[in-house]
Amino acid sequence: MLCCQVIWIAVVQRARSQPFTRSGGRRDGYLVAEMEKLVVLEELRTFETRGGNQRYVARDSEGNEYTTFREAIGNAAQALQGSRVRIEYHEEERGQYTNVYLDKVEPAPDEDGGNDTDPEEAAWRTAVDAAPWLVGESEPQEEVPPDALYDKLKPFKEKVAEDIKEDDEG
Repeated sequence: MLCCQVIWIAVVQRARSQPFTRSGGRRDGYLVAEMEKLVVLEELRTFETRGGNQRYVARDSEGNEYTTFREAIGNAAQALQGSRVRIEYHEEERGQYTNVYLDKVEPAPDEDGGNDTDPEEAAWRTAVDAAPWLVGESEPQEEVPPDALYDKLKPFKEKVAEDIKEDDEG
């Protein structure tokens, strides 16, 4: 039981931390950090570059700015202006400057804690996230047969679903 609680705590803490760093590394010789975060998109401005392209600059309620040259992302940001959104962005360090580029913008999930989410569905997502620990290896050496994986995940999923339902009731 303690093992399941530790895994559950780790998965929940990872899910709640903001911003979530998805990956990092180098791109074209520059240090890159990719992240996502929930923000209120205050405004979107457009500028024409010297080359004739459109540059979109989105500003959140905390004053952070995110740049994109992609028209589809700029249009999505324009439509969601003034609302709470989930953004994906990456930072590139170029010498003494850090450029922040907007990679994706979409409406944020409801703030009420996701009560519209089915506890069974949320429990399955959590079980799948915890699968490496439940199976016993973070880097599996061989493929786990589907029935064996299901037999490992189902009891954990049931406990998580029960916990979610108790939390909703209490």
